[in-house]
Amino acid sequence: MKQLSELHFPDNCRYSVDHIWVRHEGENVKIGVSDYAQDQLGEVVYVELPETGSSFTKGDSCGVLESIKSVSDILIPVSGSIAGVNTELENSPGLVNDKPYDDGWIIEVTPHSTDEIEGLMSAEEYLNMLRGKELK
Repeated sequence: MKQLSELHFPDNCRYSVDHIWVRHEGENVKIGVSDYAQDQLGEVVYVELPETGSSFTKGDSCGVLESIKSVSDILIPVSGSIAGVNTELENSPGLVNDKPYDDGWIIEVTPHSTDEIEGLMSAEEYLNMLRGKELK
């Protein structure tokens, strides 16, 4: 596993306590796992994606990431409808590890409200949370 200083947390994303990032893409938001999460998971070997058009409430499991170490639910950080999924992950789940903020995005969501997005952490706040975990 990498040191925190080796991981990347773009400023144009918001972050959940569950290590999910959210980034505005027009009216929708793209969602994926943070560099920290993919590093902790290890090599991702399978991604279970939700159905386009399905709706979720903040905190619901909207998919699954399976790595060589574990199986983890993807907990959606904002309520909304699935506008799209990254089908590239079906054949190349390792994109989650290689490019978590670019080609490794997981879902695109039409949020019910922007309030939940604003309630997520900035990159700096997320890094401070991780530093707190690291010290324990």
